[in-house]
Amino acid sequence: MSSKPSKSKVLMVCLGNICRSPLAHGILESKLSNDHFFVDSAGTASYHIGEKPDHRSITVAKSKGIDISKQKARQFIEADFDRFDIIYAMDKSNYDNILSLAQNEEDKRKVRLILNENPSITNKAVPDPYWGNMSDFEYVFEILDETCEIIAKKLLI
Repeated sequence: MSSKPSKSKVLMVCLGNICRSPLAHGILESKLSNDHFFVDSAGTASYHIGEKPDHRSITVAKSKGIDISKQKARQFIEADFDRFDIIYAMDKSNYDNILSLAQNEEDKRKVRLILNENPSITNKAVPDPYWGNMSDFEYVFEILDETCEIIAKKLLI
């Protein structure tokens, strides 16, 4: 008797878990089957625990047919290394904060800068749109959508 294969688990991480990582979470989730993949998001800081994503992230995602309004911000914790196969950081600061919690080399190997997956983007940090306007959120959506398409294709191989 064969056992059901386990789901691949991917975690998106930014600072507060209300702008960038909820978008990346929703975008990647929309490109993968729930039967085989689990996508989540978290923040390295505790500023917004329990809050919905920023209304501008919700709006831009909704305009592209993705509903992220049910997500709730949470903080990245050490146990996430055990729960997830791949952990994508939105920028170098978050990448470093995640690595500071790693217990071993296996944990460290799971952590990646998300934009490293996209060879067409030279600046490897997803800009934080929090202090910007809707065009900043739209730009972040565009680069995350393009990058998540690449990630989804890799995961589906």
